[in-house]
Amino acid sequence: MPDGPKPIRTTCAYCGVGCGILASPRADGTAVIAGDPDHPANFGRICSKGAALGETLSLDDRLLHPLINGKRTDWDGALDLVAEKFAATVAEHGPDSVAFYVSGQCLTEDYYVANKLMKGYFGSANIDTNSRLCMASSVAGHKRAFGSDTVPGSYADIDQADLVVLVGSNLAWCHPVMHQRLLAAREARGTRIVVIDPRETTSCDGADLHLALAPGSDVALFNGLLAHLADTGRLNDAYIATHTNGFAAALQAARATDAAAITGLPPAQITAFHELFGARSRVVTIYSQGVNQSSAGTDKVNAIINCHLATGRIGQPGMGPFSVTGQPNAMGGREVGGLANMLAAHMDLDNASHRRIVRDFWQSPRIAEKPGLKAVDLFRAVGAGKVKALWIMATNPVDSLPDADAVRAAIASCPFVVVSDVVRHTDTTALAHVLLPAAAWGEKDGTVTNSERRISRQRAFLPMPGEARPDWWQIAEVGKRLGYEAAFSYANAAEIFAEHAALSAAENAGTRDFDIGACADITTASYDALAPFQWPQPAGTTPAETRFFANGKFFTPDRRGRFIPTQYRAPASARSAAQPLLLNTGRIRDQWHTMTRTGKTPRLMGHIGEPFLEVHPDDAARHGLTDAGLARVSNDLGAVILRVVVTPRQQPGSLFAPMHWTDQLAANARIDRLMHPNTDPVSGQPELKLSPVAVAPFAAAWYGFVVSAARPGPASDYWALAPAKSGWRAELADARTPDDWTAYARDLLGSEDAELLAYHDQRRGEHRFAAFAGDRCLGALFVGPEPVAVARGWAAGWLEAPQPDRLRLLAGRPGAGAVDRGAIVCACFDVGRNQIIGARASGCATVTAIGAALSAGTNCGSCRPEIARIIDALALPQTG
Repeated sequence: MPDGPKPIRTTCAYCGVGCGILASPRADGTAVIAGDPDHPANFGRICSKGAALGETLSLDDRLLHPLINGKRTDWDGALDLVAEKFAATVAEHGPDSVAFYVSGQCLTEDYYVANKLMKGYFGSANIDTNSRLCMASSVAGHKRAFGSDTVPGSYADIDQADLVVLVGSNLAWCHPVMHQRLLAAREARGTRIVVIDPRETTSCDGADLHLALAPGSDVALFNGLLAHLADTGRLNDAYIATHTNGFAAALQAARATDAAAITGLPPAQITAFHELFGARSRVVTIYSQGVNQSSAGTDKVNAIINCHLATGRIGQPGMGPFSVTGQPNAMGGREVGGLANMLAAHMDLDNASHRRIVRDFWQSPRIAEKPGLKAVDLFRAVGAGKVKALWIMATNPVDSLPDADAVRAAIASCPFVVVSDVVRHTDTTALAHVLLPAAAWGEKDGTVTNSERRISRQRAFLPMPGEARPDWWQIAEVGKRLGYEAAFSYANAAEIFAEHAALSAAENAGTRDFDIGACADITTASYDALAPFQWPQPAGTTPAETRFFANGKFFTPDRRGRFIPTQYRAPASARSAAQPLLLNTGRIRDQWHTMTRTGKTPRLMGHIGEPFLEVHPDDAARHGLTDAGLARVSNDLGAVILRVVVTPRQQPGSLFAPMHWTDQLAANARIDRLMHPNTDPVSGQPELKLSPVAVAPFAAAWYGFVVSAARPGPASDYWALAPAKSGWRAELADARTPDDWTAYARDLLGSEDAELLAYHDQRRGEHRFAAFAGDRCLGALFVGPEPVAVARGWAAGWLEAPQPDRLRLLAGRPGAGAVDRGAIVCACFDVGRNQIIGARASGCATVTAIGAALSAGTNCGSCRPEIARIIDALALPQTG
């Protein structure tokens, strides 16, 4: 039998680790996904989200044709209107009356063309990106310290470090492949791990020390570390003297900080951290959104960098500060000037020489001369009527920006809104005048850059469906219609990449960090075959693994690194008697952004299928909350309703809720409606990790659970939808009881003509319904006065059963011999909690043994801590 076609080498669509993927398309439009063993970012490993990519490729929710005011049109009609409206707006109100809001999920080529059109042809810098929400503070901190937005190290440093400090990073859930690399280093060479985070996250399960500092107090902790390093003779005086400026002022600011008082940490814990850091030369500090998403984010970044500069622990194997990005191409966007205060090729917008270089290279009629509006300010300007034409690409700001209801109102008031997207129905596409169907992951060609500066190809392995087109093509076509045919006549992504590479080398000669001039003459064939490589790669050089700043040579005017004095500033919003708790937001293991991709696969929704609120037991008791009950979380911006999870892993006085749920999959869970739009004064990044709130029980008259072959349209105060293998499942609750439960069930299940079985216990307030068409189950509804005890995965399985046991289904739980896997713990292999419990009862007493029996935990490993907790909970007590 002849071998089938070779898998396509491409790159994962999710986080900034940038894992290589092998994609083998199937005839049914899906694909078999595997990790690429030859890709240096992951060496074959992929996480639960990456492993499930093949299950997210369905077209049922796709935007397939251009739409104007909801009506189908053709590309010429849509693009003519976009060009006409943008041109007319600029002519009447000036170039700053238009704006682009783009995304870290754009490819570098998309980003490049959008930046070129806005900054070089409209002449405005009003182009910003959702990457402003995740790494702008790192960019600003890098530029202040290094003179450039340079990540000094590589993933290989994790393998060689003696100590890795995770700051504001739940690496185990948000960057699982990197975390498994860290755990492998711990196993192989005894690498010590410190986690600095107000929450006890899954990353803490593998740590030697967890510092649960007060929210927002990172600057104080690292100032204390800098003072300790000086007081105990751990400074690298030669490095400071030869390669840096400003140390004395930074140390003076550090000495003025009372780290113990501000962080709330026991002095013994602070001392332990100081000694772990001070005694080991090979130290990597990995930081992420807990640092960046802050009104003091840039100072936090510089407080960390100060400690590495002071010890010379930078640019050498196993050493350095390391910003890990949240999106697949946040770095690529930075390379092409995707932020409103940057120019292409890491050039500076406020540098007249750099503006000349870019304008001459583009041969553009003008160039933006001042920074544009950063994300939060951009949408304020939209709401104020200053921005009158807005193009949103590959992102969902109605859900992801702080004060999200105000953002929705701003977009709704804008005279002309264009949205380029893959998905037809999102909370943002609902507000568009023009919708443009974009090519999705698996359909488009281009490049992305990961957190270690490694550029990889994303390759198409599926045809573009309907009339979908790449984002760069859409932008270029508008550029042509505006009269700039020569500047935007690209035949393919390879031509854009070559131009991008040539610009990086223009008048560079080592004066700028970003230089990929070796690719300036790349051919389409060479581009198609391009192997992952790490920048810089100037003309005449070959790919090499590189680090920066071991021997100085920073990109400041005097080529010295800069210490930045940092002083602790409290978060911009504080608790009050009316809003006594602090709400923190973030990601969960198996979901991504606003779930337009991950929310399509039952496997990824099986671990956590609804929005939730983590609460410490003391706060739960104080505010009358119960585990698995519902809570109303509110402040002066709005309110949401979330499922309560009572856990001692949450810090008293603080709450946590995930960022992912939208109006598409939940009734009232858009968490960013509660986040105040406070921003860092340097980076413009919003403080998405902290907002004061009040919390109270939601007084539900009843709770329900439904499975349905058709997507249900719940009419209740609380609902949360999730896909099942042959339909849907949903959690329900309401403060009012329906007048007629049977009518409610028929309406919810869409079963007007179906056979409906019912069970009622009026005394207990319990009702159960199951609808059938012949031998096929159409759905079931379970209702009670408390959260209903139904085997959820088991009940959803009846939607695909050929001859369901009607009475057993109505009972809501499996009988003897039936299998209920329970909530999914390992999404990679679809292994449930009850299966793990069964394996433990059969003698599998370790995580390794569970993996051997069920495969759970043997792929990305992000479920291993949860498996360990299940095993520990089942341990028999010791008897005398």
